[in-house]
Amino acid sequence: MADPGLLRPHDQPVVVHLPQPQPRLDDADDCNGLALDLIRLTPVPTLVLDSSLSVRQVSDSFLDFSGSRVRERTIGLHVDRLFDQPNTLPSLAAAQRALRLAQDTRRPYELEDVIHPLQGRWKAWSIRVVPIFRHAKLRCLHMEVTDSTEQHRRQLELEERLSTSETFRMFVEAVKDYAIFMLDPDGNVATWNTGAQLFKGYTREEILGKHFSNFYGQEDRDDNKPGKELADALRDGHVEDEGWRYRKDGSRFWANVVITPVYRDGALIGFGKVTRDLTERRKAEEQLVAAYEESSKLKSEFLANMSHEIRTPMHGMLSALPLLLDTQLNPQQLELTKVIEESGEVLLQVINDILDYSKLASGSFSISTDIINVADIIQSVFRSFEKCSKPETVLEYHLDHRLPAAAEGDSLRYRQIVQNFMSNAVKFTETGYIRIDATLVEEDDDSYEILTQVTDAGIGVPASVTKALFTPFTQFDNSATKRYKGTGLGLSICKSLAELMGGHIGHRPNPGGRGSIFWFTAKLKKVKQLTIVGPVQEKLGAITIDTPISPFEDIRLAATGKRILLAEDNQINQKVMVKTLESLGFDKVDLANDGKEAVAMVLREVSAYNIILMDINMPVLDGVSATREIRFAGITTPIIAMTANALKGQAESYIAKGMTDYVSKPVDRKRLAAILLNCLEQDSALRPLLTR
Repeated sequence: MADPGLLRPHDQPVVVHLPQPQPRLDDADDCNGLALDLIRLTPVPTLVLDSSLSVRQVSDSFLDFSGSRVRERTIGLHVDRLFDQPNTLPSLAAAQRALRLAQDTRRPYELEDVIHPLQGRWKAWSIRVVPIFRHAKLRCLHMEVTDSTEQHRRQLELEERLSTSETFRMFVEAVKDYAIFMLDPDGNVATWNTGAQLFKGYTREEILGKHFSNFYGQEDRDDNKPGKELADALRDGHVEDEGWRYRKDGSRFWANVVITPVYRDGALIGFGKVTRDLTERRKAEEQLVAAYEESSKLKSEFLANMSHEIRTPMHGMLSALPLLLDTQLNPQQLELTKVIEESGEVLLQVINDILDYSKLASGSFSISTDIINVADIIQSVFRSFEKCSKPETVLEYHLDHRLPAAAEGDSLRYRQIVQNFMSNAVKFTETGYIRIDATLVEEDDDSYEILTQVTDAGIGVPASVTKALFTPFTQFDNSATKRYKGTGLGLSICKSLAELMGGHIGHRPNPGGRGSIFWFTAKLKKVKQLTIVGPVQEKLGAITIDTPISPFEDIRLAATGKRILLAEDNQINQKVMVKTLESLGFDKVDLANDGKEAVAMVLREVSAYNIILMDINMPVLDGVSATREIRFAGITTPIIAMTANALKGQAESYIAKGMTDYVSKPVDRKRLAAILLNCLEQDSALRPLLTR
């Protein structure tokens, strides 16, 4: 608070131009002439004093102010007697000081006088004195006296508030890591701190009064993002956002922004805005995401390579075993060979489970869309298990007559879930029954929802593992003496597959006694239009891999006189595949050690080969590149992809690259026979058309 006795001089003296009177007047007459009626009527309490400091004129407002109602009693009083009225007028000392300094400096002076009486109440006065000179001689003094108690009280309250807010203001001004400033209710910048200047590059003078949308990009301004943020802040009490903000020089930084409305006495006075520069954090996050993506890519590549490296020797082993079983073995040799075959199949299932789980976990797994028949899939799975079921176990199936004859879905993954359920049921059921049920539970204009259940009378599921059944690596029996084989991934994979097909999966105890019921639902799209184009597709549609009759006799008949090109770089696989093809009736098999050699052999004899078996991973030229060159030459010979790379071995991708079909390693002889039969039928149908 200012010193009550502090004088505040004005820069320029007051110059009053008075008319030059013709007759010479004394001082009293001079003052009376100056006062006139204007002095009496002014609302500011006013006195006019002569050079001897006696009152020569007084305003009506001063008389009311001082409590003296009679003008004649005031005029003529000396100032010392007039201001000797405690609590009514300023102190005599203050009045004398103001008058003295005004006379000495010959300039207007103003001061405040605060009186603190003993009873605790206080008054504040404002005194202003203007000396009036003529011909370098003091003629009179114009004095204004006003009660400033209320104004002074408000000033003290404001200073008390500012004593805290000033500290806060100094703190805000010193902050450099945050831009902290105020907006007025319209969004114009009202305050600016050091952090804001460092962040945004604007000085206080450049930005005050400008709209805060200057910090946003053109796209955000076109979308009225600044206005929407203010509206959201008013609605919700605050708004927080992250995005690009722009500096004065046009460069941008990634900002976290919090905007909060500020109210005083219930009225909106503006918005508080705090901005943090998170550019470095965003860079770190982007680097982390890039590292994660690179890690995922490396993991996928590792799994693909691991798949190829493991499946390649397994292909040689498991493909050679059926050939060995076809030879004349004594009982002991036959038993040992079957043990090797069973162990190889278990190992292959373990590899398939791990690879499927890895693909699902990385999000690289996708569901394909084919025309499928649920009834055919159920019957095919049933037949495959019926052949190897125990005599003590009865297998049954029931199909809802309302099941669609054709729908859009992933037949391979649908089959995979049913096979997994059946495999577990057979594994855990020593005696009793196993039944497959497929039911249409819901149908609308676009889709079918089908419920498939496998019920068994086996050992059931222990209550301790029921909740974790579909969790990865959970096994019914993980003791050191466990009887049942498995990775604990099968049901977890089935859960993911069911969800990818728009359904759910679950388990419940068999209400008929011992055993379990495993169920899943799947949504299949309705087929909008089913057409078969041309006689070739009609023939191909009649042959499916799921045909229950063994295809070996048919393929042996169809293979007579046909010529196959086998492109394979692994010598063991070459030997095994040649023996396998010979067992299927092909006696004319040519070998190519890489893709480049295969292309040269095909181009040398354009119509020589009925089928080309093309390994994908080969030196010099891989199978996909070799297929492109063959197709580019206009050759339509069926090309079957063979690969041990299960992660990349999606039938759709190879077919899209010009191949006719796909078979994974280790090659299943039945599947290979069915595919070869399809290709020979296609080749027989197309050759007459091409030679016309």
